[in-house]
Amino acid sequence: MKTKLLTNMYDFECRLFRSVNRHFDQKFLNFYFRTITFLGGAVATIAVSLFLIFFTRGQFQATSLASAVSLLISHLPVAIVKKLYPRKRPYLALLETKVAENPLKDHSFPSGHTTAIFSVIIPFILFMPQLSIVLLPLAISVGLSRMYLGLHYPSDVLAGCLLGSSSGCLSYFFISEAIFARIG
Repeated sequence: MKTKLLTNMYDFECRLFRSVNRHFDQKFLNFYFRTITFLGGAVATIAVSLFLIFFTRGQFQATSLASAVSLLISHLPVAIVKKLYPRKRPYLALLETKVAENPLKDHSFPSGHTTAIFSVIIPFILFMPQLSIVLLPLAISVGLSRMYLGLHYPSDVLAGCLLGSSSGCLSYFFISEAIFARIG
Protein backbone atom coordinates (compact mmCIF):
# COMPACT_ATOMS: atom_id res chain seq x y z
CA MET A 1 0.00 0.00 0.00
CA LYS A 2 2.72 2.46 1.01
CA THR A 3 4.86 1.56 -2.01
CA LYS A 4 1.92 2.04 -4.37
CA LEU A 5 1.18 5.46 -2.86
CA LEU A 6 4.81 6.53 -3.25
CA THR A 7 4.87 5.22 -6.83
CA ASN A 8 1.70 7.15 -7.67
CA MET A 9 3.10 10.31 -6.09
CA TYR A 10 6.35 9.95 -8.04
CA ASP A 11 4.44 9.34 -11.29
CA PHE A 12 2.37 12.48 -10.68
CA GLU A 13 5.51 14.47 -9.94
CA CYS A 14 7.18 13.24 -13.13
CA ARG A 15 4.11 14.20 -15.18
CA LEU A 16 4.11 17.66 -13.60
CA PHE A 17 7.85 18.02 -14.25
CA ARG A 18 7.45 16.99 -17.89
CA SER A 19 4.55 19.41 -18.39
CA VAL A 20 6.93 22.27 -17.55
CA ASN A 21 10.12 20.87 -19.12
CA ARG A 22 8.47 20.00 -22.46
CA HIS A 23 8.40 23.70 -23.43
CA PHE A 24 12.22 23.85 -23.30
CA ASP A 25 12.60 24.55 -27.01
CA GLN A 26 10.58 27.78 -27.06
CA LYS A 27 12.87 30.72 -27.74
CA PHE A 28 11.21 33.31 -25.46
CA LEU A 29 10.81 30.88 -22.56
CA ASN A 30 14.43 29.78 -22.94
CA PHE A 31 15.59 33.37 -22.67
CA TYR A 32 13.27 34.15 -19.75
CA PHE A 33 13.97 31.06 -17.63
CA ARG A 34 17.71 30.94 -18.34
CA THR A 35 17.92 34.58 -17.24
CA ILE A 36 15.57 34.48 -14.24
CA THR A 37 17.18 31.36 -12.77
CA PHE A 38 20.34 33.35 -11.98
CA LEU A 39 18.38 35.54 -9.57
CA GLY A 40 18.21 32.52 -7.25
CA GLY A 41 21.92 31.79 -7.55
CA ALA A 42 24.55 32.54 -4.93
CA VAL A 43 26.07 35.54 -6.72
CA ALA A 44 22.78 37.39 -7.17
CA THR A 45 21.26 36.64 -3.76
CA ILE A 46 24.45 37.45 -1.84
CA ALA A 47 25.12 40.60 -3.89
CA VAL A 48 21.59 41.95 -3.44
CA SER A 49 21.61 41.21 0.28
CA LEU A 50 24.97 42.89 0.85
CA PHE A 51 24.13 45.87 -1.36
CA LEU A 52 20.93 46.52 0.59
CA ILE A 53 22.65 46.15 3.96
CA PHE A 54 25.31 48.71 3.05
CA PHE A 55 23.18 51.19 1.10
CA THR A 56 19.93 51.39 3.05
CA ARG A 57 19.08 52.65 6.53
CA GLY A 58 16.56 52.12 9.31
CA GLN A 59 13.95 49.39 9.13
CA PHE A 60 14.80 48.69 5.48
CA GLN A 61 18.41 47.99 6.46
CA ALA A 62 17.24 45.76 9.32
CA THR A 63 15.04 43.87 6.87
CA SER A 64 18.03 43.53 4.53
CA LEU A 65 20.01 42.07 7.43
CA ALA A 66 17.19 39.62 8.14
CA SER A 67 17.25 38.68 4.46
CA ALA A 68 21.01 38.00 4.54
CA VAL A 69 20.75 36.01 7.77
CA SER A 70 17.89 34.02 6.27
CA LEU A 71 19.98 33.25 3.18
CA LEU A 72 22.85 32.07 5.35
CA ILE A 73 20.84 29.84 7.66
CA SER A 74 18.65 28.41 4.90
CA HIS A 75 21.59 26.83 3.16
CA LEU A 76 22.69 24.75 6.12
CA PRO A 77 19.66 22.45 5.88
CA VAL A 78 19.97 22.42 2.07
CA ALA A 79 23.54 21.12 2.29
CA ILE A 80 22.63 18.54 4.94
CA VAL A 81 19.53 17.26 3.15
CA LYS A 82 21.38 16.98 -0.18
CA LYS A 83 23.92 14.71 1.58
CA LEU A 84 21.30 12.65 3.44
CA TYR A 85 18.94 12.21 0.48
CA PRO A 86 21.09 12.02 -2.65
CA ARG A 87 18.36 12.30 -5.26
CA LYS A 88 19.43 12.29 -8.89
CA ARG A 89 18.49 15.30 -10.95
CA PRO A 90 15.59 14.70 -13.38
CA TYR A 91 17.76 14.94 -16.48
CA LEU A 92 19.81 12.02 -15.11
CA ALA A 93 16.79 9.92 -14.11
CA LEU A 94 14.08 10.61 -16.69
CA LEU A 95 14.36 9.84 -20.37
CA GLU A 96 13.73 12.65 -22.83
CA THR A 97 14.33 15.41 -20.28
CA LYS A 98 15.47 18.58 -21.99
CA VAL A 99 18.46 20.25 -20.37
CA ALA A 100 21.00 22.93 -21.25
CA GLU A 101 24.70 22.21 -21.82
CA ASN A 102 26.88 21.59 -18.75
CA PRO A 103 24.07 21.06 -16.21
CA LEU A 104 24.67 20.79 -12.48
CA LYS A 105 25.73 17.34 -11.35
CA ASP A 106 25.16 17.50 -7.58
CA HIS A 107 22.00 16.20 -5.93
CA SER A 108 18.60 17.63 -6.67
CA PHE A 109 16.67 17.70 -3.37
CA PRO A 110 15.97 20.43 -2.28
CA SER A 111 16.40 23.23 -4.82
CA GLY A 112 19.08 25.62 -3.57
CA HIS A 113 18.10 28.38 -6.02
CA THR A 114 14.47 28.26 -4.88
CA THR A 115 15.52 28.17 -1.24
CA ALA A 116 17.78 31.18 -1.77
CA ILE A 117 15.27 33.39 -3.57
CA PHE A 118 12.49 32.70 -1.05
CA SER A 119 14.83 33.21 1.91
CA VAL A 120 15.80 36.63 0.52
CA ILE A 121 12.33 37.91 -0.45
CA ILE A 122 10.22 36.78 2.51
CA PRO A 123 11.63 39.32 5.02
CA PHE A 124 10.84 42.11 2.53
CA ILE A 125 7.31 40.81 1.98
CA LEU A 126 6.76 40.73 5.75
CA PHE A 127 8.15 44.26 6.09
CA MET A 128 6.30 45.70 3.08
CA PRO A 129 3.47 43.36 1.96
CA GLN A 130 2.84 45.44 -1.17
CA LEU A 131 6.20 44.15 -2.51
CA SER A 132 4.67 40.68 -2.80
CA ILE A 133 3.08 41.75 -6.11
CA VAL A 134 6.58 41.84 -7.62
CA LEU A 135 8.62 39.52 -5.39
CA LEU A 136 6.36 36.44 -5.31
CA PRO A 137 6.07 36.11 -9.11
CA LEU A 138 9.84 36.59 -9.30
CA ALA A 139 10.49 33.80 -6.78
CA ILE A 140 7.91 31.50 -8.36
CA SER A 141 9.57 32.10 -11.74
CA VAL A 142 12.92 31.04 -10.28
CA GLY A 143 11.32 27.84 -8.97
CA LEU A 144 9.64 27.12 -12.31
CA SER A 145 12.92 27.80 -14.10
CA ARG A 146 14.56 24.97 -12.19
CA MET A 147 12.00 22.51 -13.59
CA TYR A 148 11.94 24.11 -17.03
CA LEU A 149 15.73 23.74 -17.25
CA GLY A 150 15.49 20.02 -16.31
CA LEU A 151 17.36 20.43 -13.02
CA HIS A 152 14.70 19.87 -10.34
CA TYR A 153 11.52 17.95 -9.66
CA PRO A 154 8.47 19.85 -8.36
CA SER A 155 9.04 18.48 -4.83
CA ASP A 156 12.62 19.85 -4.89
CA VAL A 157 11.22 23.28 -5.70
CA LEU A 158 8.42 23.01 -3.12
CA ALA A 159 10.91 21.96 -0.43
CA GLY A 160 13.14 24.91 -1.37
CA CYS A 161 10.18 27.26 -1.19
CA LEU A 162 9.24 25.98 2.28
CA LEU A 163 12.83 26.07 3.58
CA GLY A 164 13.47 29.56 2.24
CA SER A 165 10.14 30.90 3.46
CA SER A 166 10.62 29.39 6.92
CA SER A 167 14.10 30.82 7.33
CA GLY A 168 12.87 34.18 6.00
CA CYS A 169 10.06 34.33 8.55
CA LEU A 170 12.28 33.26 11.44
CA SER A 171 15.04 35.69 10.56
CA TYR A 172 12.65 38.58 10.10
CA PHE A 173 10.88 38.01 13.41
CA PHE A 174 14.08 37.47 15.42
CA ILE A 175 15.81 40.52 13.97
CA SER A 176 12.67 42.67 14.32
CA GLU A 177 12.37 41.59 17.96
CA ALA A 178 16.02 42.39 18.62
CA ILE A 179 15.68 45.85 17.07
CA PHE A 180 12.44 46.69 18.89
CA ALA A 181 13.92 45.45 22.18
CA ARG A 182 16.94 47.71 21.65
CA ILE A 183 14.79 50.72 20.72
CA GLY A 184 12.09 50.25 23.37
